[in-house]
Amino acid sequence: MVDVTALGARVASSAVAPLVRRLFVRDGPGAGLVDRPVRISALVSFRGEKRSVTPKDLDKIAGELVRRALTSAGPGEEPVDAAEAAAVKDALARTLARLGEITVEDYEAVGLGPERFARELSAGVALAPYGLGEGGTLLYERLLHTASLHILNFLTQRSTYVARRQTVQTQQLSRLVQAVDVLLERLPSQSAEDAGFEERYADHVAARYGTLTIYGLDAGTREWPLDTAYLSLEATRPRHGRHGTGGAGGAGGAGPLRLSAEQVLAGHDQVFLRGVAGSGKTTLVQWLAVTAAGRVYDHGMPHLIGRVPFVLPMRRIVRPGAELPLPGDFLRAVGAPVAGEQPPGWAERVLRAQRGVLLVDGIDEIADDRRAAVRRWLRELVRAFPGNLWLVTSRPSAVPQDWLAAEGFHELDLARMGRAEVDTFIRRWHRAAGAEESVGEALRHAVRTTSELNRLATNPLMCGMLCALHRDRRGFLPQDRRSLYEAALTMLLERRDRERELHSPAGAALPYATQVQLLQKLAWWLIRNGRAEMDRDEALQIIGRAIPALNLSGADDQEVYDALLLRSGLLREPAEGRVDFLHRTFQDYLGARLAVQEMDFDLLVDHAHRDEWEDVILLALAHARPKEAEYILRRLTEPGTPRGSLLAAAGLRYAAEVEPGVRERVEDGLAAHVPPAGLEAAVEVAQAGGDLVLGMLPGPDGVDERTAYLTVQTAIEVGTEAALHFLTRFRDHPSEDVQRALAGAWDRFDRGRYAQEILAHLTYQSYLVVSTPEDLRTLVPLGGWQRLTVRGSYRVEDLTALIVPERLTHLALDAPHPVEGLSWLSAFPRLTSLYVGTDVDRSVAGQVPSWVEEFETPSHAERTYLQG
Repeated sequence: MVDVTALGARVASSAVAPLVRRLFVRDGPGAGLVDRPVRISALVSFRGEKRSVTPKDLDKIAGELVRRALTSAGPGEEPVDAAEAAAVKDALARTLARLGEITVEDYEAVGLGPERFARELSAGVALAPYGLGEGGTLLYERLLHTASLHILNFLTQRSTYVARRQTVQTQQLSRLVQAVDVLLERLPSQSAEDAGFEERYADHVAARYGTLTIYGLDAGTREWPLDTAYLSLEATRPRHGRHGTGGAGGAGGAGPLRLSAEQVLAGHDQVFLRGVAGSGKTTLVQWLAVTAAGRVYDHGMPHLIGRVPFVLPMRRIVRPGAELPLPGDFLRAVGAPVAGEQPPGWAERVLRAQRGVLLVDGIDEIADDRRAAVRRWLRELVRAFPGNLWLVTSRPSAVPQDWLAAEGFHELDLARMGRAEVDTFIRRWHRAAGAEESVGEALRHAVRTTSELNRLATNPLMCGMLCALHRDRRGFLPQDRRSLYEAALTMLLERRDRERELHSPAGAALPYATQVQLLQKLAWWLIRNGRAEMDRDEALQIIGRAIPALNLSGADDQEVYDALLLRSGLLREPAEGRVDFLHRTFQDYLGARLAVQEMDFDLLVDHAHRDEWEDVILLALAHARPKEAEYILRRLTEPGTPRGSLLAAAGLRYAAEVEPGVRERVEDGLAAHVPPAGLEAAVEVAQAGGDLVLGMLPGPDGVDERTAYLTVQTAIEVGTEAALHFLTRFRDHPSEDVQRALAGAWDRFDRGRYAQEILAHLTYQSYLVVSTPEDLRTLVPLGGWQRLTVRGSYRVEDLTALIVPERLTHLALDAPHPVEGLSWLSAFPRLTSLYVGTDVDRSVAGQVPSWVEEFETPSHAERTYLQG
């Protein structure tokens, strides 16, 4: 028998080269345009309307390669029989067809080399269905390697390759020069001691913040690499008019409504970012820290190059009776192991050189009586060290609006996840978990079609829990928050060790109910005292007082504490001698459960005005028995209870049973807020009432333009299937402001259905944001769209192939631009207005009406606007 690995090499180049050339189109007019990407999928001759090679021809080419390989074997050397040779031919034909699917560019493919390029081609081809034996598999691999070698050789001989490669190298060199210029400008002359410490500190930041905790993997939690797990979210400008200098419309009179969250420090040195629990605030802080500390300069964020990040979690550095740290004490305050190596005065030198990125995370996680001191601390630091980058995060209502405005901070809100972000998260989670793709697809369908699940899947934490429970329960999912948390606790506390076969865990063996009781006591103590963490001694005292009533004879408080800390997955020690909950959401759930057991209903209502108690109250309503829930709802709707009526309306969804009179009282309280007085009120009413508020909103007839606009915005914020049906009543409304709002909301719903039921009926086409090729495909049946904003990375061939050229008149590119330049815009003969930049909404505003004062006028340097 012949050595199969040598057969591919016996196929002469004179025989293979003509076969490979048949796979690709010939260079024609325009092939010399080297400033656009040359992707292999665009070169093959068996795609598109005018095919010179058919799928049958692919079979013939593969068959000819197999035949020539077998012919080159000597008598009696045939490694496979006729049947397996046919299977090799089929597998090879399918693999060659992958040339029409992969998005690798020609110069990138050559850089891979034949071995890695062959693996790229075969990555999407499963060999199992072809039934190849060992000899057949080896023959397939060798022929694929030989074909790959000739394909790459063919690519290097094309007329555009050398010029294209030079263009790419020029672009790479340009980016490198830009990065070096930034570094030379930003980096001062340093002592060897400072430079060496900065390098060690950067390694520490990458190691400490370079992973994320992903809930639900392996029936518990797992650390996921940050660069794989990070999901780009969006930040939005608050809708309450405090930034205003003008109206909407025009090409330079508006501030951005939405921008990538990781770019929040690109336009402003000081940002105050609000976001709900689990929305990704801390993850963003980690990502910015790791990016700033990294030695990579092509990430598209020159404002972070040469910077030094300081991550300052408030729960760690604000201690009872302790002073807030000065820059020289930052690292020690957060427990950084490298703090002892820090050269004297290093932090101050970094800040005086305006190289700092100060990431202050969790204003909401400190007690109310310390927040004023924190604001003074921030003010003094900003004034003492101007020119550094600052990001401060908090839950939405922990502090008043404009809390840091006097200190020069611009406020932004972290947006909830849209449909596209939820789909992306679910795909990544299942890939990391090693789950079948069909399982993830089933969950995506369930989230899209079930209003309760859609309401839950709004942030990374909740999406992770949904993914874990969906897989764990084989497709069965809880339909409300209480059931979701209860199932998650069962998975974390009861099944985690059993499924990992930890039969003798460290610490005392605690039954599930006992763990829950102890965790509840710790959580409720933290909530009552307005604390985010406690001393270990305080935790031991709470546990010690509870042990006699929990039938834990023979166990001491330290053993029980160790068991909770090491085995529950819910507690952690962020610093020596300190303990907190892994996430605030679990603390709120467990604390609310004990509040109901202790009948602390008045205490709950008395704190209804405080943001950090909102989830506790709602979850208490979910735990409460009917009469208890009715008492809480009556108290919330009493006059003089700030935000009580909205909180009561939100609580109706949590209460299992409510007496009709109480329900009517709650609904009347909600109706007093309808129609909402402004955009901020519209968001609050929608979040509180959900589908309930839709029946209270006025119809399109007989209302003024402002009321119609606010009504539409309220329904958009509700975001359910019922809300989409409600919005169809306004699609023919004559107000341009209403039509702008409807056009701007299509990413909040299923795009395909929204396009057919809303967009297709609009008479005024304002700017529409598209982020993926699928978005553009959705618009094709509508005949295209006149005004488009392309947000995020894009491929030129996707835009030219999927945008209807006869329709497009206005285009905004809010994205990192590829190296093609703008010559491809000649494909759009009616294009009259083009905006190129990374802050696109400043020129294409029009998403809110002129009477909403929420915009800033950009400087000329902040925008590039091309007209005509």
